[in-house]
Amino acid sequence: MTKKVLKFGGTSVGSIKRIVHAAKIIKKEHENGNSIIVVVSAMAGTTNNLIEHSRSISKKFNKRELDVLLTSGEQVTSALMAGALNDIGVTARSWMSWQIPIITQGDHTNARIINMNVKKVNDYLSEGGVAVIPGFQGISKSGDITSIGRGGSDATAVAIAKIFQTDSCEIYTDVDGVYSSDPNKIPLAKKIDKISYEEMLELSSLGAKVMQSSAVQSAMMNNIPIQVKSTFTERKGTEINSEENIDYNKAVTGVAYSKDDAKITLLGVSDQPGVAADIFEPLSKNQINVDMVIQNISSDGKKTDLTFTTKRQDSSNAISLIKSNKKIKYEKMHMNDKVSKISIVGAGMVATPGITYKMFRSLAEEKINILAISTSEIKISVIINENLTIEAVKKLHRTFKLD
Repeated sequence: MTKKVLKFGGTSVGSIKRIVHAAKIIKKEHENGNSIIVVVSAMAGTTNNLIEHSRSISKKFNKRELDVLLTSGEQVTSALMAGALNDIGVTARSWMSWQIPIITQGDHTNARIINMNVKKVNDYLSEGGVAVIPGFQGISKSGDITSIGRGGSDATAVAIAKIFQTDSCEIYTDVDGVYSSDPNKIPLAKKIDKISYEEMLELSSLGAKVMQSSAVQSAMMNNIPIQVKSTFTERKGTEINSEENIDYNKAVTGVAYSKDDAKITLLGVSDQPGVAADIFEPLSKNQINVDMVIQNISSDGKKTDLTFTTKRQDSSNAISLIKSNKKIKYEKMHMNDKVSKISIVGAGMVATPGITYKMFRSLAEEKINILAISTSEIKISVIINENLTIEAVKKLHRTFKLD
């Protein structure tokens, strides 16, 4: 008997009709002799509505109560899914996180799963039942309900696959796999049959919404193969696996972009040890993530210009923290929040010369100016003006023959 985790995202359970459709997929898997654990997200739009409810009361809504509120969406879906399965002849029941329990560690709204009790669920599976578990949540050692961040149902599915030692983890969504770019914006984007954990981690962290990056990281650390499939078609999906199992025909696997970035530049900063730390320490303490960092030292070696990027929603707070920091001396500060980040990703880039040149030349041919650059072994990211985003993605897609 094969033990599987089947995870259904918000669009896959976005209506009663879709929940019933997903239940039929589960029934088919169960009738094939598989032992099934189902993980569900909240119905599409539910979490955003709950957030709006909290904000209508207070912009600083208590985080403990916010977790209780937001996790209710997945609990509703769990009950509906278990009810739908029972209605079509599949013995099923929902298990709340505190009933298993799923133990988490960390702050409210950003906890992580550290363990769970497998006995009750395994006993139920051995009796032929299907277990339905809400994603995105757990319970702290002190007994509080905790959430594990937006998109956390993916992380729940991977954690269950690890702890329950399942044979596979299948992520059902509204697309039939991982694409070389956003198929809604780039019609010629191609579905990728196989992709490495490292490439998927880069793509998900750069804006690809197929899987949460922390879930990909967990799968990579624990070597858990993942299948990304469509709930609405029977076409073969994308396999996310270790690098040695991937056949690389192209240096670049995909082009990702995000349009929620801001670029901040400090001009005339004193060039001395500890200055960069003084700039970024307050940002770190206030949970502001810094992405790209570029430093240009003047010819006399006394002054430097420092540029960094952060999420657009954090830019105003970052500027306020810098202005209030008496340790930092600079001449001027500029902020541009009309930028986007374009990235090419591919494990084959390591062994293929000329990728950087091709990327920069192709953007230059479209008269697209590069404002900042960041590289790693399998990724090159650039910051450009936001209004040129789709034009740049299409050009890079053609340049690296991803159409």
